[in-house]
Amino acid sequence: MPGDHRVNDRIRVDTVRLIDQDGNQRGVMATREALALARSLDLDLVEIAPTAQPPVCRIMDYGKFKFDEAQKAKESRRKSLNVGVKEMKYRPKIGAGDFDTKTRLVEKFLSEGHKVKVTIMFRGRESAHPELGKKILDRIVERLDEVAKVESAPKLDGRNMIMVLGPDRKVRAKSSEVTKAPPPPAAVVATTEVSNEEG
Repeated sequence: MPGDHRVNDRIRVDTVRLIDQDGNQRGVMATREALALARSLDLDLVEIAPTAQPPVCRIMDYGKFKFDEAQKAKESRRKSLNVGVKEMKYRPKIGAGDFDTKTRLVEKFLSEGHKVKVTIMFRGRESAHPELGKKILDRIVERLDEVAKVESAPKLDGRNMIMVLGPDRKVRAKSSEVTKAPPPPAAVVATTEVSNEEG
């Protein structure tokens, strides 16, 4: 992490194993000699493996190194935040068109690896009929059966009913592996000729 390295005069050991600015091993040398070399290149001597014997140091532009590390950490945080929990809101009396549109979006979020909090919003007297919301949630689960798993079962939260779905890649993988079962081998029908010949 940026700031965790000893740099230049903060390196107190007598000798170090040096890696130069091009990544080449320069072997073990006196710390003051390695520091002088770094300064002659207008760069820094940075301790990158303090527990090694002797510690490993590298010649680099420490300011640029810290900036690059900070950018990597920022990108990593951004990616982890992007794959999070999405929310989709439905009404108990939602029309078929809106239901299909919202449910396709839920499927899209799941396919991208997100969890989805599905919220049924009750208004007025609708809250007296939670079964209406439960029917909507059941329809969503049925529609997304092959790509989703219920991570949090439907529950009332104030005037809302909430359910959390997560991506279920195993189910999807299984569904893609399912092939039409081969037909059973054709039965051999033995035909017996009945002779009506008189003996």
